[in-house]
Amino acid sequence: MPSKKALVRRPSPRLAEGLVTHIERQKVDHDLAVEQWEGYVAALRAHGWETLEVDPADDCPDSVFVEDTVVMFRNVALITRPGAESRRAETAGVEEAVARLGCSVNWIWEPGTLDGGDVLKIGDTVYVGRGGRTNAVGVQQLRAAFEPLGARVVAVPVHKVLHLKSAVTALPDGTVIGHIPRTDAPSLFPRFLPVPEESGAHVVQLGAGKLLMAASAPRTAELLADLGHEPVVVDISEFEKLEGCVTCLSVRLRELYA
Repeated sequence: MPSKKALVRRPSPRLAEGLVTHIERQKVDHDLAVEQWEGYVAALRAHGWETLEVDPADDCPDSVFVEDTVVMFRNVALITRPGAESRRAETAGVEEAVARLGCSVNWIWEPGTLDGGDVLKIGDTVYVGRGGRTNAVGVQQLRAAFEPLGARVVAVPVHKVLHLKSAVTALPDGTVIGHIPRTDAPSLFPRFLPVPEESGAHVVQLGAGKLLMAASAPRTAELLADLGHEPVVVDISEFEKLEGCVTCLSVRLRELYA
């Protein structure tokens, strides 16, 4: 049976100091961000996910974006080495959390860099965004960790957005969705569906056809509902000010061994 556990991490008091790369800095309301984070976690729980809180990292402004710190393939956890040096202290608490769950733990080593937000898994195919935060050595090390387990690793150029999953995610049938102006190489994906809003490119598969997505993409939600999916909408506006999206606020562990 597939597992339905999700790692989450409470926003740091220093959240407003988080990095921004491709957008202008905006003022972040920390209290509202915490309220939105709690709503996000509640949405996961309401749809059958057991949420596990990683120990807070209050001195790390971006630590709420827990997805960037680890990549899962089956029962193997690959602890990342974030491309932004200021984020590297975030990984220790996540390493402890996955070890407690019984995962086999591997690491990205210097000079490799890899952000979890650059990794999109569709079945046994692992797409890795090669761009600002993930370098070629990081891609090579991910290949070395996951290809022996049966993964097919495909590197994808990323230059227009922060991470690969800032540009594209996947529907339950494997169709990749993305906003064309923000997608570098849509032709690399066997099936690609353009969506009308940038934040509409970001979905988390909750199971049973339900898709967690941001309230800022109502036209995309309407499109996906018309295609037979069930959007589950959450407001994450404060995290979007920091280039965050619904994928990066959790790590979904779907294939833990019983």
